[in-house]
Amino acid sequence: MVLLVPFDGSALSKAALTRAMEFAGYRDEDVTALAVIPDNAAYARERGWVDDAEEFDIEAIADRMREQAESVAPTASFRYEVPDDVSSMASTTTDITRTIREVAHEEGASVVFIGSENAGRVSTPVCSVGSPVSEDPQYDVHIVRHS
Repeated sequence: MVLLVPFDGSALSKAALTRAMEFAGYRDEDVTALAVIPDNAAYARERGWVDDAEEFDIEAIADRMREQAESVAPTASFRYEVPDDVSSMASTTTDITRTIREVAHEEGASVVFIGSENAGRVSTPVCSVGSPVSEDPQYDVHIVRHS
């Protein structure tokens, strides 16, 4: 089993990763930080992953996120995924949520620690991955609201 932490480089995702590492000591489980990086330059710029002058490069973004995750949790595994375009009708949030849930199942996650910017505001905002990810009964969910 693994403790899975969706990681976007935000203060709350770093706090979630820290808490997962603390929790891992009690459960004797591994921790995986998961960066979901949509193939969408505008989304990456909105999140602050690349600036206006920088070329959009998924591998470079993943490398930076890996470095950030390792600075918080050096012994955690790091994984990144680029969501598949399953439907042109799906939002980026839906694609990210679907990817997190798929990876949670692949990894056999026992707990998903969510600490994204939106999940920390309220439990069910329109643009949050928190609520849809928490609907899956295959794993527990820990929502981090404070960094």
